[in-house]
Amino acid sequence: MISRRQTLGLLGATAAAFALPSLRPARAAAATSLRIGWQKNGVLALAKRKGALEKLLSGRGISVEWSEFTSGPPLLEALGAGALDFGATGDVPPLFAQAANGNLLYVGLYTGSPESSAILVRKDSPIQTLADLKGKKVAFKRGSSAHNVTVKALRKGGLTVNDVQALDLAPPDASAAFKTGAIDAWSIWDPYLAIAEADPDTRILATARGIVGSFSYFLANGDFTKGNPQVITDVIAELAKVGAAAQSNLDDTVTALSQITGVPADVTRVTLTRPGSDLGSVSTITDAAVAYQQGLADEFYNLGIVPKKLTVTDIVWRPKAS
Repeated sequence: MISRRQTLGLLGATAAAFALPSLRPARAAAATSLRIGWQKNGVLALAKRKGALEKLLSGRGISVEWSEFTSGPPLLEALGAGALDFGATGDVPPLFAQAANGNLLYVGLYTGSPESSAILVRKDSPIQTLADLKGKKVAFKRGSSAHNVTVKALRKGGLTVNDVQALDLAPPDASAAFKTGAIDAWSIWDPYLAIAEADPDTRILATARGIVGSFSYFLANGDFTKGNPQVITDVIAELAKVGAAAQSNLDDTVTALSQITGVPADVTRVTLTRPGSDLGSVSTITDAAVAYQQGLADEFYNLGIVPKKLTVTDIVWRPKAS
């Protein structure tokens, strides 16, 4: 069983990130630093450990500064406000950031396994199907990718969010509530999912496979991108290299990520070997990703979740052909 201490070791300090001295106004001129918002998972975490981006940019006189977040919404709030230059999130946070007129752009894409997101219940819970969630307390972070998974999983069960007691909880709070039985179900993503899943008293009610796609995004501040397009292009390319190398040697990657997150190696291996998982699947934005994101934006607007109609292409950046 994964201890509460191990879980809390993974769940970083979002609030502390906003107090860091690196959170300065955005700039459109040639950069002397790249301020990155990161979470303890995936390619960005591996790049941080390897110092890959520092090596890439040091010859250009650009330093790299890192600020840790536990979820996408606060990360993109900082990015859109010019307190960060670059970061990564799931599919829903960019919608809220765009609706709030954040100054940010989609600049890159990575795909993963649908099994890396799921809705969890306790092993002895009477909830056996998605339809059984009616009237139950279901926790997820509003504006995160888990929000999307919850909406569509409930629909698959013939329900809407209005049919459950939806609780807006960040991963640390949801983890604690789930362990104590204060909530009936928890919609969450890796590596938090894998940590909870390792507890024999936890049961997966449904994964995201067949419910939602598995698109996640790299975003950058609009002013920074306009002033430093080659930096963004090269960073995406370098992250693809880091991901491909990591995927080709999963034993070393498991060890590295375990050291970064504090999550045991066997649990980390679960996250990296889910069907369809590929750390090297990093690219610039594709038409398929834009279409997916636009469909999600339209759906969330129609459901009254996003406050205004969005045109995703308004904030999609593509590198110019060399």
